[in-house]
Amino acid sequence: SSEVLEAIENVIQDVLKSLAQKKAPVLTLANRSDWRNIEFKDSVGLQMIPHCTTKQIRSDCPRSASKFALMLKILSMIYKMVQSNTYATKRDIYYSDTLLFGSQSVVDNIINDISCMLKIPRRSLHILSTTKGFVAGNLSYTEEDGTKVNCTCSATAVTVPSNVQGIKNLISHAKFMLIVEKDATFQRLLDDDFCNKLSPCIMITGRGVPDLNTRLLVRKLWDSFQIPIFTLMDADPHGVEIMCIYKYGSVSMSFEAHHLTVPSIKWLGLLPSDLERLNIRKDVLIPFTKQDQNKLASIQKRPYIACQPMWKKELEIMAASKLKAEIQVLTSLSSDYLSRVYLPNKLQFGGWL
Repeated sequence: SSEVLEAIENVIQDVLKSLAQKKAPVLTLANRSDWRNIEFKDSVGLQMIPHCTTKQIRSDCPRSASKFALMLKILSMIYKMVQSNTYATKRDIYYSDTLLFGSQSVVDNIINDISCMLKIPRRSLHILSTTKGFVAGNLSYTEEDGTKVNCTCSATAVTVPSNVQGIKNLISHAKFMLIVEKDATFQRLLDDDFCNKLSPCIMITGRGVPDLNTRLLVRKLWDSFQIPIFTLMDADPHGVEIMCIYKYGSVSMSFEAHHLTVPSIKWLGLLPSDLERLNIRKDVLIPFTKQDQNKLASIQKRPYIACQPMWKKELEIMAASKLKAEIQVLTSLSSDYLSRVYLPNKLQFGGWL
């Protein structure tokens, strides 16, 4: 915490120095959204290069003056929280002055910018993000406040903890981990008692694009147990994008890649080649939109696809067919096909990439 306080003090000192010299204060931070600032490393995923292009938030420019002020406002809130050892969620910060901040996304963006500027992970800034992910299966742990949590498969899942760094005494006999893209599929597998039927496993869903805590938990479980991790996604560009976030990270959070990515994650399904192999009827598939085409084209150009020839092939199948499929499409074969046939076969015979 002394490191965080010192980092904030340095920023404020620079502001005061500029004012003393009758110059307009400026905050300088790495340009997080620029692919030119990102390098791809097999072992880490996407990470920021040491000497990257920066952008300036100026106090004397009408376009950025309000952002400059909001960054100082949130820095002062962080400073107080670290000093008093209290925590707040991003929502708490937004609701402390909704008129001033204007929207939740403004707050989220500024917090990420501050984290990147100070080179300090968001958790160390005493800001918690609200969790939307669920975990179930062969896992128990103790939360920071001493609460014991047992996720062993029941019909209800456990919410991913909001302070993943603080959990301890993790115990599991799981043979593998399954990351499920969507909540509906996750619930369906829970209802089918999938976690116990085949062999003990841990299931996680970020319910779409995963939040920070879900990604941190996947990484923590990987560090703790080193078991295979598989992903179950829709066979569409959006599903592939989500899987890549778990595996390689995202551009906007690349400065934190070391804590967030698990490059050993495998693509289990739903593969575009599965649709042909299983003779899925064309009338239950969904035609691509223009947006799908653009997203797929952008994914195909990314640096990590080049080192995954099998993935590349699957994306080419998807691009050629211009059709996408949700995992639910398997119910057109039989209502419990996913848990009774598809997943057991894939896991038993190595049908992943």
